[in-house]
Amino acid sequence: MDELLHQLGDLALGAIPTLILFILLILAYRYVLYRPLMKTRAERRERTEGAMEKSRLAIAQADVRTQEYEARMRAARAEIFRVREQRLLRLNAERESALASARLAAQQRVQAAQSALEAQSIDVRKQIEASANQLAAQVLAAVLPAAAAEGSH
Repeated sequence: MDELLHQLGDLALGAIPTLILFILLILAYRYVLYRPLMKTRAERRERTEGAMEKSRLAIAQADVRTQEYEARMRAARAEIFRVREQRLLRLNAERESALASARLAAQQRVQAAQSALEAQSIDVRKQIEASANQLAAQVLAAVLPAAAAEGSH
């Protein structure tokens, strides 16, 4: 059994340099390869997530700009409709004013024409009355001399 322990001790003593070399290799692997690889992976993940975050931010900004644009478009449309409504009201008022002045002018012309017709009517009546008196005198003169001539027979 002593021999077996002695062989194990020799084996353990021979394995120490291999164990030290293995530990050094693990440490070298950690510092030379694993840490830079993890650092590169972290940077890549950070860049990817950063790019994703930037794209989300850009999308959010685009949404905000779109909403602002739509709000400005709604405001512009409302302003256009307001101006259009005011213009329609102004045009309607102008049209009503023009119609009122045209009605007034037409009424004045009708009144002037009625006054002129009444004046002509009065003149014509006077002429007819004067003519009627003359005609009556002519008829009497025509009839009376004939009656006076008959009475003398």
